[in-house]
Amino acid sequence: MAWYRGIGITEIVFIALFVTLYVLYIVRVITIARSLKTSFSSIFIKLGLRTLIFSLLIIALLGPSFGSSKQEVKSIGKDIMICVDLSKSMDAFDIQPTRLEKIKFEMKKIVDAFNSDRIGVIIFSSEAFMQCPLTYDQNALNLFIESMNTNLVPSSGTDFGPPLQMAMKKMEDDDTRSEAKSKIIILISDGEDFGDETADVAQEIEDEGIKLFTLGIGTEKGGQIRSGSGYKTDKSGNVVVSKLNATSLMALASRTGGKYFEINETRNDVSRLINTIGKIEGELMDARVMDVTANRYFYFLVAALALLVLDVVLNIKTVRI
Repeated sequence: MAWYRGIGITEIVFIALFVTLYVLYIVRVITIARSLKTSFSSIFIKLGLRTLIFSLLIIALLGPSFGSSKQEVKSIGKDIMICVDLSKSMDAFDIQPTRLEKIKFEMKKIVDAFNSDRIGVIIFSSEAFMQCPLTYDQNALNLFIESMNTNLVPSSGTDFGPPLQMAMKKMEDDDTRSEAKSKIIILISDGEDFGDETADVAQEIEDEGIKLFTLGIGTEKGGQIRSGSGYKTDKSGNVVVSKLNATSLMALASRTGGKYFEINETRNDVSRLINTIGKIEGELMDARVMDVTANRYFYFLVAALALLVLDVVLNIKTVRI
């Protein structure tokens, strides 16, 4: 017989309370019986019955498991590569506290939602860098996400081509997953793409059958970018206002058969993104038949309840006069 849990503080407290209270009760009954010079032996019938009931309840609480059965356990998963724009425009604060801080918060939700899948992180601006390779380690992923800032990459504009190319190559080189349907790329940006090869890379992703989802963050009104004690300005001295360019992200998702999602001042599509990816069938990696035991606590619980009814119905005088 196996047990779901061992005897812990909760069980010890219950047992101590039962023993203490019943000892006090027995002492009181014996004292009264002796003062009345009468028999008190019948008290031990109730004691035995209630001890048995209490023991059965404790056993049920511990979760006894016995009997074996065969159960097939399947290991199914997906590979998700998240490409995050770390260009200076991601420091705009039209989304509070900033676009990047908001994305970091939402990325942790994505990591938590797909804890049985491998997730990797690529950071980019005009160039792409592997921040975290595909891994099941949620703690490592959250650590890398928390450390992201716009100073990690060159600040010379945004190009979607390099991160998409890197994500696709990393997935192709990794032979853990063989089916393209289980490979997913999420591109997160404010949509300002200055690259020339994005369309070609998108075509390659489409040809490979990899799903590409885009997540735009920002507002149409746009936001300023803090720089030191002031705001970022252009060469003419005008304050730079970064606006969400949803058109390029929509076109990119549409070309590869994916979907576009958005975070703005009134809308947050991250839950929809998670639900959409969750509906994608993962790849069967392994299937094995295991011997499992079932928690049979209810047998002991039913027996305890039956004896409890008997205890209520059975009328025994503890002190005979």
